[in-house]
Amino acid sequence: MMQQQQQWNTVSPDFFELGESPFWHPLEQALYWVDIPGKKVCRANVYMGTVDTWDMPTEPGCIAPATTGGLVIARRDGVFRARDWGGDLELLTTLPYDTAAVRANDGKCDALGRFWVGTIDEPKANRAAALFSIDCRNGRAPMVQQHAGDALTGNGLGWSPDGRTAYWSDTPNHIIHAWDFDVDANALTAHRIFQQLPPKPADWQWDAPRCDNGLPPYRGRPDGAAVDMEGNYYAAMFEGQRISKFAPDGRLLAEYPTPAVCPTMACFGGEDRKTLYVTTARYKRSAAELAAFPQSGCVLSLRVDVPGLPVNFFAD
Repeated sequence: MMQQQQQWNTVSPDFFELGESPFWHPLEQALYWVDIPGKKVCRANVYMGTVDTWDMPTEPGCIAPATTGGLVIARRDGVFRARDWGGDLELLTTLPYDTAAVRANDGKCDALGRFWVGTIDEPKANRAAALFSIDCRNGRAPMVQQHAGDALTGNGLGWSPDGRTAYWSDTPNHIIHAWDFDVDANALTAHRIFQQLPPKPADWQWDAPRCDNGLPPYRGRPDGAAVDMEGNYYAAMFEGQRISKFAPDGRLLAEYPTPAVCPTMACFGGEDRKTLYVTTARYKRSAAELAAFPQSGCVLSLRVDVPGLPVNFFAD
């Protein structure tokens, strides 16, 4: 396993409470993401270092670009279609959960343009988080299908380059699941555990003594993720201060230390898709931690050797 000591940059000097769901829009050459508790959809011109924000009435959990322009947005109160930036929001569908205790979280589109949305059980009491797909192809009425459940926080959605393996994590349980995926049948089969990571020690604090590599001994828990062209899975390790790169067979290949204790999700972008963009969190973090890690809440970027998979577009 290699320790990657490369230079991180910030996309802009702006801070966000809890960034999530970044994607690179290849037609616009722009980076998008959401700030969940800040109730914003964000768009950056990374070459100019400028960010536009769009206020939402409820928390946006994830977004994806659409083939005919605009975005699809999963919020606490439903899945919405935005034809234009800052324009009207059309409700496509609601998902079968209690919005008082559950909201949309991590998600993205599959290769055929179905929008997949994981949810979060906010009280962490009922294992009510689940994974859904929403199929609106060819103008059909939205077809909602549940694929997995019995989770606390759905995260880490991704697919292998050939589309035959799907990944999904449950953050508080420190687990990354994998399945065989039939994209035509929209079916997950042959479930297996891709990673079962060590739990958080009961007495752990972010400022605990560091290991020789400068990272905290607690490796964090798997948050959002991205996959590169070689099939490697990049997991943002919340409270672990790192991005962990796993081979398709589960081996830990590399760790990328981050200048924030809580990275939340990665994506690949730039013209060659060799820039790793990472959202981070400052929401409910201590003043001491934010002083020690002043880039917490920024969107970070790092050049890598292997290009990532391009974003999939929503089809309707």
